[in-house]
Amino acid sequence: MDQRIAALEVGYDVPAAVGMDISEIQTPALIVDLDAFERNCARMKEAIERMGVRLRPHAKTHKSADIARYQIEHGGGCGVCCQKVSEAEALARAGIRDILVSNEVRDPLKIERLARHARIIVCADDATGVEALSAAAVRHGVTIEVLVEIECGARRCGVAAGAPAVDLARRVAAAQNLIFSGLQAYQGAAQHIADAAERGAAIGIAIEQTRQTVRLLGVAGLDCAIIGGAGTGSFEIEGNSGVYNELQCGSYIFMDADYGRIRDAGGGVVGGFENALFVLTAVMSKPEPDRAVCDAGLKALAVDSGLPVIFDRPGVRYAAANDEHGKIEDPDNLLAINDRLKLVPGHCDPTCNLYDWYVGVRGGKVETLWPVTARGKLY
Repeated sequence: MDQRIAALEVGYDVPAAVGMDISEIQTPALIVDLDAFERNCARMKEAIERMGVRLRPHAKTHKSADIARYQIEHGGGCGVCCQKVSEAEALARAGIRDILVSNEVRDPLKIERLARHARIIVCADDATGVEALSAAAVRHGVTIEVLVEIECGARRCGVAAGAPAVDLARRVAAAQNLIFSGLQAYQGAAQHIADAAERGAAIGIAIEQTRQTVRLLGVAGLDCAIIGGAGTGSFEIEGNSGVYNELQCGSYIFMDADYGRIRDAGGGVVGGFENALFVLTAVMSKPEPDRAVCDAGLKALAVDSGLPVIFDRPGVRYAAANDEHGKIEDPDNLLAINDRLKLVPGHCDPTCNLYDWYVGVRGGKVETLWPVTARGKLY
């Protein structure tokens, strides 16, 4: 095919083609700096090996079978987490064989769907949920592994730590076609506490609750193959606790503007991870010398954790977002029409769910395209 025609085909289904210069990518596009992504994966792999724990990275961050495979094959992952049944199904269809749905599943049809796949582990936080999981497993002639989720500070799902969690674990262990596999103990709210001491204190409470629950389970004769939790903001605390054996970090592969504000005890970015994910946008209007407009607005970026930050371009600031427009302050008149800017999203997970493709770039060129396999899989 004529190269000009081939280039015009880009945009119908994909935002770029392998070999393109970054300046030719159709915007807005979700791009991954492959060098930074690989370094982030290597940093986490080295950390879990040093701490002697497993990594089950959370695929809700990226929703990509290609990235999940990389995390398992090269990044030390023992499997992945998902948050929704349809998300798990999409990755299972793509060949990911070890998946924890780190969430409660209560709808009868969702439970039926769970029972059809390879190794799927699921959470429970009350007796009726255990009964429903058991009934579905018996109907399908399968065995489902279950983690008892404890409430350890985030005030979301979870049975109370200690004796109530042990009682529920006994129910799981006694139920037909269920296996009690351990505890889900994730303190999600603590991940984004910017101050290291405050974050450590919140995680310390969760660790102690988990420790006591594990002790009581042992007294009851129930072993925990998995004691899971932790996220990008706190993984070193749980990993070094001597309690957790499986970490569920997600955002470390990409990072975002909010995680860029989360500091470790030495004042550095937590984990030493780099920005690897960007929304590539183009300047589409320059109505005044000190103001530019780009083509990435609310439909291209999640802003629940704040506006994006313009990467590596001092002197300009992303100031406001409309549906399809981003307003940029440019006091020194630095920007011109069609200039490309890399935006670090405020929150990477929901931003990724807005796109069909990741465009992997290295050295200023497009190296690969990865579909967002589970995009929109919210049920």
